[in-house]
Formats: sequence, C-alpha cells, structure tokens
Amino acid sequence: MITTRMKLLLLSIAYPLLANVAVVAMIAGCAATPTQESTGEYLENSMITAKVKTALINADTLRSGNISVATFKGNVQLSGYAMSETDKQRAEAIAKDVEGVKTVTNSIQIKGD
Repeated sequence: MITTRMKLLLLSIAYPLLANVAVVAMIAGCAATPTQESTGEYLENSMITAKVKTALINADTLRSGNISVATFKGNVQLSGYAMSETDKQRAEAIAKDVEGVKTVTNSIQIKGD
C-alpha cells in the first residue's frame, strides 16, 4: 500500500525529472544541425546578410541592385547579375571584408553571358 508520504516522495522526484526532460527537449529543439541553423545562428546570419547588403549598396564603384545575398552558418552566397567581371570581383571582395563572414561563394553571373 502506498502511503501519503510515499506519494509525496514520488511526486517530489517525478515533477523535477519531468521539468528537466521538458527543458532538454526545448533546448534540443533550438540546437543546430548540419542543415539547420540554431536560433542564435539564424539571428547572426541575418545580421551578416544585412551588413553585406549594406556594404554592397554603399560601394560607390559597384552597381549592386541585381545582387542577392544569403548567409548560412557564416558562409555568404552571392548570386544575381553584375555588369562586368570587375563588379563581380568587387562584390566578392566587399562581402569578404564584412565582420562575421567565414567564406564567400560568388555565383554572380555577368549580364549578357
């Protein structure tokens, strides 16, 4: 027969254990995987993307209206179109200079190619 004292003891063990399991499940839900960013990485990558776009727009010698920027785990992907090979290389150099950028993949196409 289970006494009241035993019930209290079981509950005092079970509730904290369930709470810990719930916390671990929530943390695991926010964790990064090779193909998915954690919440923190998503925010950081969004900031990197914004900084790269701003740097491209502010570059006096570059027409960057047709260049798209995407960031995943600090790796920046440039795509879209440039007017010349010089613009393409300049966009890559600008992106590499942005703080937080690990690598740049330049998939920009030259208009007319």
